[in-house]
Amino acid sequence: MTPIQRRVAAMLAASVSIAMVCVNVWVTAQLQQPSYTPLPFAPEDVAGTAFPVLGVLLVFQRPRLVIGWLLCLGGLFSALNSLTANLVLLNAIRKWAVAPEAIWTVAGVSWRLTILFLAVLLPLLYPDGRLPSPRWRPLLWGSAAVLAADVLVTDFMSLPGREGTSPLRFFLDMLTNTVMLLAFASLAARFRGAGPEERRQILWPLVAIATVILPWVFGNPVWWLASFTIPLVPIAITFSVLRYHLYGIDTLITRALVGAGLVGVIGGVYVAVGTASSLFLSDVDRIGGLIAALCAGAFFHPIRRVLQRGADRLLYGSKGDPVALAAELGRRLQRTDPAGGLAAALEVLRDGLAVTGTGVRFSGGRPKDATAGTLEEVARDIRLVWHGEPVGRLLIGPPGARRLPATHNERVIAALTPYVADAAHAVRLVGALQRSRERIVTTREEERRRLRRDLHDGLGQSLSGMAMSINMARHSLRVSPETAERMLGELRSGMDSVTSDIRHLVYGLRPPALDELGLAGAVAEMAGPGVTVEVRGEPTGLPAAIEVAAYRIAQEALTNTRKHAGATTVRLSLERGEDSLSIRVHDDGVGVPAEHRSGIGLASMRERAAELGGTCMITTPPEGGTMVEAVLPVNLNVEI
Repeated sequence: MTPIQRRVAAMLAASVSIAMVCVNVWVTAQLQQPSYTPLPFAPEDVAGTAFPVLGVLLVFQRPRLVIGWLLCLGGLFSALNSLTANLVLLNAIRKWAVAPEAIWTVAGVSWRLTILFLAVLLPLLYPDGRLPSPRWRPLLWGSAAVLAADVLVTDFMSLPGREGTSPLRFFLDMLTNTVMLLAFASLAARFRGAGPEERRQILWPLVAIATVILPWVFGNPVWWLASFTIPLVPIAITFSVLRYHLYGIDTLITRALVGAGLVGVIGGVYVAVGTASSLFLSDVDRIGGLIAALCAGAFFHPIRRVLQRGADRLLYGSKGDPVALAAELGRRLQRTDPAGGLAAALEVLRDGLAVTGTGVRFSGGRPKDATAGTLEEVARDIRLVWHGEPVGRLLIGPPGARRLPATHNERVIAALTPYVADAAHAVRLVGALQRSRERIVTTREEERRRLRRDLHDGLGQSLSGMAMSINMARHSLRVSPETAERMLGELRSGMDSVTSDIRHLVYGLRPPALDELGLAGAVAEMAGPGVTVEVRGEPTGLPAAIEVAAYRIAQEALTNTRKHAGATTVRLSLERGEDSLSIRVHDDGVGVPAEHRSGIGLASMRERAAELGGTCMITTPPEGGTMVEAVLPVNLNVEI
């Protein structure tokens, strides 16, 4: 059949079903009103209307999906069953010349077909029109055989004069109930191996079916209320098949549980207080209702919180409650060092989301990625920000096995992501501190090696040679004064060379200009005539480490400006504050490109500032160019 033919056939089945429901309503009006329901129609009439109408909608949207056809045919045979059963009763009153046995046979066959389509095939094939696995095929054929045998025994063998069929009919009824239970059990099997989206598809109809079963369980005098909840079943099926991505069934369940609990508890409080006021305050019973309302209102918020926590624990367990997860994470962070806090946060997040794994990928590739569980596939990628500073990406794997689909995931992620960002920032700080310590130790040892080499190979050898020259000059002084004179002249030149080497070593440890000119004078001399130098405050009496760091940062900033900025004007300012020293170098050059990566020079400026507890930022101000701004504390507290 073509899609158009399918749609036409579905509309024809729905039209016939609705027509039979209309006729049945007229037939029901001719009969005596039953005592078990005040409604002028039966639940089968509601099913005969709602199922075909929603089935037609599914057929129009998904013509090849068998679920829509099951709804149409199940509703059609439900309407036929209700109509034929009432026709038998009306025939008994009106004495029509119609064989009631034939009509009753049609009613029995239509009822078994209703069971087949709605209670067996629909749960077996829902939601994609295929069996959960080939193992369920025997149930499919066995249910058809049981229902066929039930029709044969009940409608063709239970004729007048036939005896001994009651035990067989009882056995077939038990088999029918068994196959229906097994068919619904297939939904549980499908649920266990399904993903989050398919689980939502399964849960929506189950909740709707529960609203139909509950009135039947309670029985008289409320079972007829199922007539109003029957349409929820095809609505839930159609909704979940077509729009299952939009809503989470677990959210609906938690809200329903909380709402029902609030109504029950607050209603009980109101009734209890109202009753007590009428018994003990009979003279002022006018305010009894007000007192009851105030007491019920006072209990509203704490009861709602308790019920919400209980509903979350019922659906997700303690692992899915964001409050419980945050508390657990706080306890674990208190027991771990900063380096291990990220692993604890990722483990708690993985348990709370019930995913295969979680991880953090740091910006710049340092430190190494941290993971908890197995992160072979990334389902979510969330940006981590710590006080406006991006620290990396939070990676979340696909969901693992859980009891319910996790629409509460967003609550868990929103609750735990700040903890993860803090832990990731702490790991970055620990890593940066460790690398800084390693560089300090490495630099110190390299500097010692350089000094040893320069002193031993350069200055030491020069002094040894000068000592030998002095001894030779002493021996030559009496024998050959000219030779002694020449050797003393060479010794004088050698001493100049040694003095230059000593100055070079001293300059490598600390620029001499700082001692000779002070910080402001040394910076002005180093800047040269093309740079405007401004000094605010009095940059004197500073610790030696601060002076060296400020001088080196200014020197590196000016070097980068001359190499890369292409600037016409450069301004350098020193400002001494009460607790800090600020160094700013601003040029009108090309600025810092957005994709620029820090080199050794920029990194060394930041490291020099960080070693002293200060900061160094390289930015492009709104007016253009490049701004290097370093702030160094002037009151150092260094323990040696």
